[in-house]
Amino acid sequence: MQKEHIESLARLKEQFQKLPGVGPRSAERMAFHILREPRSSAAQLAQAILDVKDKIVHCSTCHNLTESDPCEICRDPGRERSVIWVVEQPQDVLMLESTGLIRGLYHVLMGHVAPLEGVGPEHLTIDSLVERVRACGVREVVLALNPTLEGDATALHIQERLDDSGVRITRPARGLAVGSQLEYASLGMLESAIRGRTPM
Repeated sequence: MQKEHIESLARLKEQFQKLPGVGPRSAERMAFHILREPRSSAAQLAQAILDVKDKIVHCSTCHNLTESDPCEICRDPGRERSVIWVVEQPQDVLMLESTGLIRGLYHVLMGHVAPLEGVGPEHLTIDSLVERVRACGVREVVLALNPTLEGDATALHIQERLDDSGVRITRPARGLAVGSQLEYASLGMLESAIRGRTPM
C-alpha cells in the first residue's frame, strides 16, 4: 500500500474512518471536501463537534440527552405525567417524538440486557425507572424497546421489577418487525405500533 505523503490529510481520513458506516473511500471524499471548503466552514464543523461534547448531558430524570437539566420534555407542563415510554437509546426518543403521538414522558435505559456482552440490568437505568414509577403516580409504562431477543429480555426483567407496583405495562403493537430497531422504522410503522400497543 502506498504511504500517504500528506500527514494532516491522512490523519483526517483516519478520523473519519472511525465513524460508523464510513469506509476508506467515503473517508477520503469527506477529507477532500473539508480541504476544498473555506476555513470558516471547517471551523464551524470543529466547533459543532466540540459543542456536542461540551454542552450535552444526560437528564437526571429520564436520562435523555439535553443541554439543560432536567430536559425540555421533563419540564413540559403539558405532558401526561402518568405515562412513561421506556426506550433503549436517546435516538429512539427522537423517532417517537417525530410521530407527534406521544404526550407522555420518557425513560432512556441507555442500552439493553445483553449477558454475552457483559451488560446486565445493573448497567442500565432500570433502578431509576422503578423509583420514578413508585414515586410519581405513574399509571402506565410503555416498554417501547426494540423487538429483538435482547429487547424482549429487557422488557421481561422490567415487568418483573414492576410486578407489584400496580402499574399497567404495555408494549407497542408488533407492527415493528421482529429483529428491527426503532430508529429505522418508518413513521407509518411507528404510528401503527403506538396506537395498537398491548398489555404485557
